[in-house]
Parts: sequence; structure tokens; C-alpha cells
Amino acid sequence: MPTLYVLGAGTPTPTPTRFGSSFVLDTDGDLAMFDCGPAATHKLVKAGLWPTKIDYLFFTHHHFDHDIDYPCFLLCRWDQSIGKENQLQVFGPTLTERITEGIIGDDGVFSHDWKARIHHPVSQQVYVNRGGKLPRRPPKVSARDVGPGRVHTADKWEVTAAPAEHVQPYLDSLAYRVDTIGGKSFVFTGDTQPCQSVIDLARNADVMMCMCWNDQDVMDRDGEGIAQTGTRGAARMALEAGVKKLVLVHMGPNISQHGPLEKGLGDIREIYGGQVIYAEELMKLAL
Repeated sequence: MPTLYVLGAGTPTPTPTRFGSSFVLDTDGDLAMFDCGPAATHKLVKAGLWPTKIDYLFFTHHHFDHDIDYPCFLLCRWDQSIGKENQLQVFGPTLTERITEGIIGDDGVFSHDWKARIHHPVSQQVYVNRGGKLPRRPPKVSARDVGPGRVHTADKWEVTAAPAEHVQPYLDSLAYRVDTIGGKSFVFTGDTQPCQSVIDLARNADVMMCMCWNDQDVMDRDGEGIAQTGTRGAARMALEAGVKKLVLVHMGPNISQHGPLEKGLGDIREIYGGQVIYAEELMKLAL
């Protein structure tokens, strides 16, 4: 049974309950992370998961609230390994390869860290005590820039990407759909305004994770209704795509408060009749 973990359900604006974006999908033991926003590695452990068990990472785009914990995750996953784990496979739009190399490459900004851990005797001893065998190897990650179309096929699931309309031409953005061998489907819209490419990707999906920055009336009043999705925009996309369950994520500080939250839910239900969930961090959803 596929299980979805919500690690980050917020935005670039930190609140006591939400900050940044990150999710993990468990498909019969295959663990794939989608985005790696603030404190994602710590939230992963709080959710009962472990960095070395994550074998796949997909980035929707490279705003900091979606990738700022990537250095931490890469170094933690490598440091906690004993050299027997699967190689991490990373996929994302343009800049994914460059950022990965810039973090852990031989001249990357964190190369001093892994070089010290490889060569210092105490770090070597910790590694051996964990079950590793010397010599300790540098981190090695398979990172690939991808675009629309089929991104990855595994034994039990496959991932397809489509363009998400956000802040082009400054950053490329993708939405992802995961289809499992058991017939279940999950869509991660990332950050997007309502657009046909995401609607087509989400057609008849079981779950759509959709950004909901704010109450639509507030967004339209404040001029924030472009490049982003609000309450009614999320509802219309879910309705047109025919998704069974709409999970609202990337929730800003206003919509996270009682009052705007209940109004938003009412506005959504006037349009979309399926199940609606306001995501909470560390929430676990099973299909």
C-alpha cells in the first residue's frame, strides 16, 4: 500500500507549524522524496524514516524553500552510510546537476567536510564501528537535469513530469506524477499557477498535492494571483482533472489561520466535491 509522508507543507515564510516543501512517497519499500525544503532531513527522521533509505529525490524547482536542505540531506545520507547503500538518484529541472556538483563535488562548497571525514582517524573509526570498511569513499550521487515526459521507471512505479507555470524564464519548474504497479497515482504540482499542463498530468489521479498560497480573494486583491495557486484555483484544477483527493500544501501564513482556513475550505467545496485535506507537517496518508 503506497504511503505518503508530508514533511514540509509551508512556504518561504516560516510559521510555527509549516516551513518549506518536502514529501516522501513509500511504494512497497521504495522511498522517493519530492523536494527538500527547510529542515527536511530532520523532519524525515521525526516521521520515522531514515536518510539512507531514501534512494530517489525529485526537485520541482530550485527556489530555496524547495531545496535549501539538499546539502544537509546529501551529507547526512553519505555520512550515515556504511558504503553498502544504493546510490542516490536525483532528478530535477535545469540546475540540478550544477547544484549537486557545487555541493559535494571535489571542489564543492562542502568538499572540506567529506574530505575531513574520509581522512581523519576518528571519523574513520566511527565509520568502521558502524560497519563500514576502509578506505572510505567520497560521496557519489547520480544527478540528472530532466524535462517534461517520462523521468524514471522502477519495478513498482514510474514518474512522469510536465511543465508547471511558475516563475519562468528565471527558473524551470516541473510537476510530477507517480503511477504505481497497483494502479494508484500521485501528483506533486510543486509551485504553479493553474495551467492545462498540470491538469492534464493529474487526470484521474488518486491524490493531487497542490499549492494553496492563500485565500483566492486575498490573492486577487493583493496582486498575488499570478504564478501561484490559491483556494479556488486548486479546486478548479482538481475538478477539471477529476482527481479523487486534493491535498493542499505550500500554505502561507494567512490561510494557515482559523477563519481564512475555514472560508477557503468552503470556497473549495463550492467547486470541488472530492475529499479535501489541509496538509499538516508530519502527516501520514495511506491509500
